[in-house]
Amino acid sequence: MIAAHLQRPWLIAELIRPMRVLSWAPHRPGFVTATRIVWREVRNADLPLGFDVETWFYDDMRSHPGAVGMMTSRDIGTFTEARAEVEGIRAGCVATVGLTNGESVGRRRKWSPQDFGTINLAVAVGAALTEAAQLEAMSIAVQARTAAVMQAKIDLPTGQATGTGTDCVALACDPGDGRYAGLHTAVGEAVGAVVKAAVAKGAEDWKAWYAMAMADSAARAGAQSGTKSGR
Repeated sequence: MIAAHLQRPWLIAELIRPMRVLSWAPHRPGFVTATRIVWREVRNADLPLGFDVETWFYDDMRSHPGAVGMMTSRDIGTFTEARAEVEGIRAGCVATVGLTNGESVGRRRKWSPQDFGTINLAVAVGAALTEAAQLEAMSIAVQARTAAVMQAKIDLPTGQATGTGTDCVALACDPGDGRYAGLHTAVGEAVGAVVKAAVAKGAEDWKAWYAMAMADSAARAGAQSGTKSGR
C-alpha cells in the first residue's frame, strides 16, 4: 500500500497508485489526490523567528509536484513502518516520531524555541471509502497514535504526554462507497494496528535516543565544570 525511501533531506512515502489523501499537512492539506506523501527534514536554525516558513516550504515542494508535504526536525532516517491485513483489508503506515515537543492534551506547556520534534504519519488503507468514512478512519489513526504515545509513559509538568504540539497525519484511500471505518470494522482495525505499531516503535527509539543525548549533555557539562575548576 505504501513504501518509504530516503532522499535527504526528504523522506518519501510512495502510494501504490493515485489515492485520495486527507490531512492537515502544511502543503496540500484537506482532501487531495496524490501518489506520494513527503517529509522535509529541518532544524530550528533553518527556521528562525520571523522567517516566512510557508512561502519557503511552498517553493521547496516544487521538487515534489502534486505531493502532500510535511516537515519534521526528527532525523528522517529513524522512520518506522508497519503493515497489517484484516479480513482482506490491507493497511500500511510510515512514521517519524520525535517527542521533545510533547504535550498533554487539554493543558499546553509554555513553548520555547528549544522545543522541537513531532509525530508525522503517512497511512494508506486498501478500502474504497466515502469522505465521511475517511474522516472516521482518520479519527482511528489519531486515536492509535495517542494510545501508542501514552503507552510510552512520558511524563510532563502538565501530565502524561499524549502527542506533540505539531503532530500531522495524512491518510490515503481510494474514493468509493464504503461508509464505515470505525473500531468495529476491518478498516478501523487495520488502520489502528499499523499506526499503533509504527508509533510505538518510533517512541521507544526516541526514548533511547533522548536518554543518550541527555547523558552526553551531562558528561559535557561535567567536563566543562572540571576544566573551569582546574584553572
